[in-house]
Amino acid sequence: MPTYDYLCTQCKLQFEIRHSINASNPNCLACGSATEKIILSAPAMRGNMAHGRDLAMHSLQPKIDQANHVHGPGCGCRNH
Repeated sequence: MPTYDYLCTQCKLQFEIRHSINASNPNCLACGSATEKIILSAPAMRGNMAHGRDLAMHSLQPKIDQANHVHGPGCGCRNH
C-alpha cells in the first residue's frame, strides 16, 4: 500500500497514512477536521545514483550493429 502525506485544514498538522489508492482522505488525527493530500516531488538524483540510473537506462536500449554504425545527430551510443 502506498503512503500519502496529509495536512489538516484547521490545525495544520502534517502526517502520513498508508492506505489504498481509492480510499478517501482521512480526518485529522489531532482534531478530526478535514485534510488535504500533500503532493511531494521526488528528490533530485545526482552523483553516483544518477550515473547508475543512466547506465541502467542505456543498457535497456536496443543494441547497435557496431561494424556498420554511423554516428548521426543525437547519437547516444557513447562510442564516438
